[in-house]
Amino acid sequence: MEFHLLPIFTFLCLVLVVSHASLPSEVYWQTVLPNTPMPKALRDLLQPGKSTSVSFSKERIDALTKFDTRFTYPDKVIYTYPEEQPQQDGPILDSYFLGRELHTGTKMKLYFTKIANGATFLPREVAESIPFSSTKLPDILNRFAVKPKSAEAQIMEKTMKECEEPGIEGETKYCATSLESLIDFTTLELGKNVQAISTEVDAGIQEYKIGGAVKMVGEEAVVCHKQKYVYAVFYCHATQGTKTYMVPLVDVNGKKSKAVAICHTDTSNWSPELLVFQVLKVKPGRAPICHFLPNGNIVWVSN
Repeated sequence: MEFHLLPIFTFLCLVLVVSHASLPSEVYWQTVLPNTPMPKALRDLLQPGKSTSVSFSKERIDALTKFDTRFTYPDKVIYTYPEEQPQQDGPILDSYFLGRELHTGTKMKLYFTKIANGATFLPREVAESIPFSSTKLPDILNRFAVKPKSAEAQIMEKTMKECEEPGIEGETKYCATSLESLIDFTTLELGKNVQAISTEVDAGIQEYKIGGAVKMVGEEAVVCHKQKYVYAVFYCHATQGTKTYMVPLVDVNGKKSKAVAICHTDTSNWSPELLVFQVLKVKPGRAPICHFLPNGNIVWVSN
């Protein structure tokens, strides 16, 4: 297969020409994970068709500032709403709950984000040809015609720096800039006998009821969160002391959906100052703390 990277004068435009019906990223998935269905959240990030243009236009870059990601890791920083300001009584903190609530009939008011800004995967060869480092920021901004010191530039820099930060104690982390590299990291951590699952719930704030049996699907997982960037980048980390569940939800109109819940079974090393403990009225290490995974994020578990 051949890939042709062509610059466009007004805005840098990456043109990908694929010579066969299946895209290389999809072929790689089928080769490495032949028994693992690809979740919709990942399939939607592949470019369809035999000849596809991946354009880093002004509209795509501007969309970074509208990318709705209000999820941060509870043992590092509490959920933020709408940007960097913790809200003790807001819908984001309401999305945390205790493990004992995870059963049929429980009613919850939940907030689910929209799917990200539409930034799609690049093939590994293309992604690896583009710098992804805060030390190369001027070059990266120039490639994508992003103005230095603009809101978009600050978002891109923040994403790169978060990827460069060391993981917390006991955490193995990696930022995947292609679907192929995401697969490689996951299979290195969990092996190839895995399943990939994601939340598929309408965006917004609604009252939900757990509408059926809750199924635990894994005690060891790799969780991948889509980041704010001009092409698809996932912050992946191998978690310890967690359990993953598939949860059937029913909204007030009777519409059924499914969501992935992550329960942190050991919070003894979390800061007692985190707002989540105040909201749930528990102390570190006393009870499992759970939250639903946002739309567009992926959990990998061993079969």
